[in-house]
Amino acid sequence: MDKAQDSTTRSIRGIVPENHPRRDSILLRERLVEAMEKEIVVPQGLIAHGRGECFDYLIGEKTRDFAQIAIEEAAALLITAKNPVLSVNGNTAALVPTQLVELANTIPAKLEVNLFYRDTVREIAIEKALRQAGAKEVLGVGEDASETIPELFSQRRRVSKRGIFSADVVLLALEDGDRTEALTRIGKKVIAIDLNPLSRTSMKATVTIVDNVTRAIPALKEKVMELKRDPERVNRILESYDNREVLRKAMRYMAERLNQLSLDL
Repeated sequence: MDKAQDSTTRSIRGIVPENHPRRDSILLRERLVEAMEKEIVVPQGLIAHGRGECFDYLIGEKTRDFAQIAIEEAAALLITAKNPVLSVNGNTAALVPTQLVELANTIPAKLEVNLFYRDTVREIAIEKALRQAGAKEVLGVGEDASETIPELFSQRRRVSKRGIFSADVVLLALEDGDRTEALTRIGKKVIAIDLNPLSRTSMKATVTIVDNVTRAIPALKEKVMELKRDPERVNRILESYDNREVLRKAMRYMAERLNQLSLDL
């Protein structure tokens, strides 16, 4: 976080009472607004975040067991991959830049900027945020995004030859279904972090972590560190995972919790 952003965040922290029930949520929203002013996030990213918050309410804003199962599978896939890549968009660069860099270093994996609303200013702004967070290399910026994903027609089709184009496992968050479908169609394993288990991204991904990215990325780093010490367990995890069942568990949990909340009124 640079000095200007740190100053703004401190001023907001002073406004929001420590005991405010929505304090953490408000602070996250403020970080996104700050990032939009720096051209890291586009206005549409704020809408996407708000949509995710709705689903986060339904799971009680905690990492549930269905997410833990998916995080374990995701960690196993990432540490056994030949060329794992963490795809970064504006929202993730705003909310978890340091955590993404730490996860990439722990695996190790490459970091690549990939955007639906792509322009040079925004690419560079996201690269700067990642480098300030400690990244040594950031792919997908400028001429580095010279390859294209077949049958994908948005700006997300532009990828780095050394990154997503040649990756066998790609982690993406807060994304769209088109790219998830396109990547899986050409044989890549896609790990999605998406609070909406009904989205096309969730449905089409190899592994779907139904959780808030601010919780999922740190938890994923811890799980990578844990599984690196137990390679036999990694193999068992990879053999037993069922993403459809994980999504079913997430949907059932949301439905049951909503029903319980209605009964408590």
